[in-house]
Amino acid sequence: MPTLNTILNTPLSLYSIPVMYIMTFYPHTMKFLSIDKLVGFNNTLPRSNNPKNLTGKVPAKTLVHWQRLEGAHQNGNEANPLWMAAVLAGNFAGLETRWLNIMAASYLASRLGYNFTYIYFNNVANGWLRTVLFFSGLSIPLRILFKAAGVVANK
Repeated sequence: MPTLNTILNTPLSLYSIPVMYIMTFYPHTMKFLSIDKLVGFNNTLPRSNNPKNLTGKVPAKTLVHWQRLEGAHQNGNEANPLWMAAVLAGNFAGLETRWLNIMAASYLASRLGYNFTYIYFNNVANGWLRTVLFFSGLSIPLRILFKAAGVVANK
């Protein structure tokens, strides 16, 4: 069985790109399954399945939950390009494998925490927790991009 040291020194950061993509679609899939179960998903006009169009068909609490799922999904879609660029730039620049793997694992953990708080926490204090998770997570791809830019600029 490989040790943690062996795993961290194996080039795995590129795998974080499809993992992040899957994590982005998890909230969307949860929303789809919930809508399909409660009111039926309109697959002929899928964009009509948004919470605003379903007002009055389900309890308000359910609508808010769907809005949270939708928001987490949209935020992931907005974060994906920056993450992909950072991982690709870091690998292109030849940044240390171990460091990139730690950054990738940290970013994925921050996104899991962000999604969890976005979907399940619904008061002002938890909104601030989500904000902290968002900005701490955002710092990771920016850190990779700046470090990669520095390496490439000095070649």
